[in-house]
Amino acid sequence: MKSLDDFGRVPFGGVAPAPRPVRAPAPESAPRRPVRDARVDVLRGFALLMIFIDHIPRNAPAAFTLHNLGFSDAAEIFVLLAGYSSMVAYGGLFGRAGIRATLVRIGRRCLRIYLFQAGLLLATLVIVRIWMDLTGLTPRFGVAPLLQMGLLPGLLRGLALNALPNYLDILPLYILLLALFPAIYFGMRRGIWGVLALSGTLWLAANVDHTLNLPNAAAVDDGWYFNPFAWQFLFVIGAALAVAVRAGDGLLPWRNWAAALAFAYLAFGLLQGGSWGEWGLPDLRPLAIAAPDKSHVGPLRLLHILALTYLIFSAPAVRRLSGWRPLRLIDACGRHSLEIFAAGCLAALIGRILYRTFDATWPLQIAVNLTGLALMLGLAKLLDARAVARRR
Repeated sequence: MKSLDDFGRVPFGGVAPAPRPVRAPAPESAPRRPVRDARVDVLRGFALLMIFIDHIPRNAPAAFTLHNLGFSDAAEIFVLLAGYSSMVAYGGLFGRAGIRATLVRIGRRCLRIYLFQAGLLLATLVIVRIWMDLTGLTPRFGVAPLLQMGLLPGLLRGLALNALPNYLDILPLYILLLALFPAIYFGMRRGIWGVLALSGTLWLAANVDHTLNLPNAAAVDDGWYFNPFAWQFLFVIGAALAVAVRAGDGLLPWRNWAAALAFAYLAFGLLQGGSWGEWGLPDLRPLAIAAPDKSHVGPLRLLHILALTYLIFSAPAVRRLSGWRPLRLIDACGRHSLEIFAAGCLAALIGRILYRTFDATWPLQIAVNLTGLALMLGLAKLLDARAVARRR
């Protein structure tokens, strides 16, 4: 397997999302920007759009997003790709720019994510408070526990990441996992399988003992909904996936038996996890079992996202499709994921407020979903244009 220091020096085999102007080559001593894997950005873009749709209760399009087509959903994609992207962005940088410079880069990224989390929390509390004053209605969940503490105390506890409301609890997980990435990276330099074994053991422990969690004053069970002791396994798997894809020149090795097992498990997930009632169809679930636990990434969910990941990263057709021009805006959403996530969170908040105030009628659902998706795609296009202008 190639050295972890080789990351970012040559393409992963992904198709470049947009042509870039020719520039003079950078000096050999300067760290080179990693070439992005278009599959990652397209997948992350779709995940962000699905997160927006899924974050609005009683939203009809949510019946056709990933969480209604199997066991896992967009959150697993987001976290696994966060690990993948961290390895691509920072893995080789340790060797090229040095440990100190790379740690500074990671720290700045963590701070930027935290500032987005703080801005989203403040905006959400203010918007919901204004809505409560105008309508006399109160939120049923979300930031309701924080508002019950009082606007300022709730805000302070939220900023301290001690009270994480629904819909605003995935960025804190990302901050924590990214802060741990240096330890994951240096552990993988000694042995990838050892890190995966340790991470898997921690995931198993969190699934066996649900008290193994971080405190959350906004939760009924006093724990983070995205239990970091469980979700870290997906992040670590994503980092290891980047190494494996790099070693295979952009693809995981295709094995017919592995692909057959993956397709079979995804078919089982569709039958077992499909929303047959919402689709107006007979219930085709083969087993009478409860939905797998999301908070701790239950085994069925983990197997589902792993099967999906294997098929995506081992199929050359997917790599070619990710460079398809009609997917350019989806790709842009993935490349500007933090800004698009924030826009989607606020759009989903407005959607929840409108549904609660006026009921989720069909005209309103069409307006909310089209407006929210247009906002996210339009912002991605604007950010992409600004990025191209800066490069020029």
